[in-house]
Amino acid sequence: MRVLVACEYSGIVRDAFRDVGHDAWSCDLLDSEADSTYHYKCNVLSLLEEPWDLMIAHPPCTHLAVSGARWFKYKQKEQKQAIAFFMALANADIHKICIENPICIMSTVWRKPDQIIQPWMFGHGETKATCLWLKNLPLLQPTNIVEGREQRIWKMPPSPDRSKLRSKTYLGIAEAMAKQWG
Repeated sequence: MRVLVACEYSGIVRDAFRDVGHDAWSCDLLDSEADSTYHYKCNVLSLLEEPWDLMIAHPPCTHLAVSGARWFKYKQKEQKQAIAFFMALANADIHKICIENPICIMSTVWRKPDQIIQPWMFGHGETKATCLWLKNLPLLQPTNIVEGREQRIWKMPPSPDRSKLRSKTYLGIAEAMAKQWG
């Protein structure tokens, strides 16, 4: 299967699909942190006309996440652009699509997510509510429910890499996507 992982610089989801035998590629405006052989550094919208079987998209949440709602009135133009980008991914002519984002305004602007998952459902003892909007994909089934549900991501201190660290997909979730949807 040919898989596009949109807005992913880490390579975690891409590599999980590659590890189980798929032709998976990541795309981001940033360089890949992992092997860049299978990474496009460009605006993902330029790749949507290529023949993909599955797209897993992680659009930036900066102007969408409800955690930043107090700033919405100051960034209406940016929010409108973020919504348009999200919807361009959602409306891509790709048979199977998963769009991942935290709890955000897309639940009211577009529709409620099909599923909300947590890292602790996939072997990581942390909380981070993650919404999944699915097209032609089944719900992601938990693979390893664990205790120790810490709010590590929410408590992360300010740093230059904070947004990058907060946006990484947990390996257990990436592996579940690859095994269940691949």
